[in-house]
Amino acid sequence: MKYMLLINAGAVGDNGEAAGCEAGDWIAYDKEVREAGIFVSGESLADLVTATAVRVEDDGRPIVTDGPFAETREILGGFYVIDVPNLDVALDWAARCPGARHGGSVVVRPVADFGG
Repeated sequence: MKYMLLINAGAVGDNGEAAGCEAGDWIAYDKEVREAGIFVSGESLADLVTATAVRVEDDGRPIVTDGPFAETREILGGFYVIDVPNLDVALDWAARCPGARHGGSVVVRPVADFGG
């Protein structure tokens, strides 16, 4: 079963980097996921503190807002899609993720299978 691990960075500093996350930790985790044969896809998102939000008004007019539109310093930093036997295994991999440390979190969601 496929699961998406949504990696939310904890306290993001003014430099746009998540506190406590070292590049070596991410390299090691990525290698571990790939060597375990569960990697489906994944990406790190650029510019943690820069985003653009699009909302559509009831009249169909799009409203575009620059920057993260939230009252939180927690920002989506990237994702993995893994293929594992069950939720317990997915949760174990989420707990190993460097993004789950130092105030960050990893949200685990099953990927919907519409039979296509």
